[in-house]
Amino acid sequence: MIIFFDIDGTLWDYKNYIPQSTKDAIKRAQQNGHKCFINTGRARSFVHNKQLLEIGFDGIVSACGCMIEYEGKTLFNRIIDADEAIRTLESVRRHRLKPILEGPEYLYMDISDFKGDMYGDKIIAEMGDKLLGISDNWGNWQMNKLSCDCKGSDRDACFEELSDIYDYMIHNEFVVEMVPKGFNKGTGIREVCKLLGAEPSDTMAIGDSINDREMLETAGISIAMGRCADEIRDICDYTTDLLENDGIWKALEKYEII
Repeated sequence: MIIFFDIDGTLWDYKNYIPQSTKDAIKRAQQNGHKCFINTGRARSFVHNKQLLEIGFDGIVSACGCMIEYEGKTLFNRIIDADEAIRTLESVRRHRLKPILEGPEYLYMDISDFKGDMYGDKIIAEMGDKLLGISDNWGNWQMNKLSCDCKGSDRDACFEELSDIYDYMIHNEFVVEMVPKGFNKGTGIREVCKLLGAEPSDTMAIGDSINDREMLETAGISIAMGRCADEIRDICDYTTDLLENDGIWKALEKYEII
C-alpha cells in the first residue's frame, strides 16, 4: 500500500512538534513493505525541516500535486508559465491581495506586505536565504502555486479575472491558495500510482484540512485526524485520535499496516 500524509496538523502541530509514535509508525510501515509519501500543499522549498525529512519518506508530493519526487529524484515539476505568472501578479496587486509565491527552490514574498504578521514572521524565520522578494525578482520567479492574504482586497474580482488559470482553496475569509487548474493533492496520488504501477484503491491518505479533500476522496482508505475540519471528518472512512495522542500510530494499527 502507498500511504500519503499531510504535514500541517497531521505529521506535526503548529509548533512543528512530531510525536515519536508518528516517526515509529512510519518506519514500521516501511519495514512491512508499504511506501510512505508526504502529500502537502506546501511547495517543495517550504519542505526542508531536518526533523521532518529525517523520518525517511519514500517520496514527496508537494504544491498540491504540482511536484512529485520519489527516492530523491524529481519525477514531475509543473512550473507556471512566465507570462501567466506576470499576469497573475499584476491582477493580484491590482486587486490588493498580498501574495506569497511558492516554488521548488524558493518562496517569494515582499516583507513589507507581511510586517507584523505572525505567518509572515514564521516564513521569514524558517526560510532564511530561500526567501526572496517578489518585486526584487520581478518576472524571474519559479513558482508552482501561490497563496494570498485577502484582507481588504477585492478578492472575488481577482478570482474571476484569473479563473481560466487557477482553482481556489479558500481557507477562511483572509487566506486563499491559488493552484493551477487540474492540480490538487488527489491528482498527486493518481500520478504517483501511475508512476509506480499501483491503483488508487491500494492507497491510504491521512489529513485534517480543506486542502486535503481531494486527497482523501481519491485514496482507497481515508483517515481524518482527531482535530480536523468537520467537512473532512464527514468524508473519511475513519477518524483517528489527536496528533499528540498517537493518532498516526493508532490509524495505521487499526488498518493492520503496523
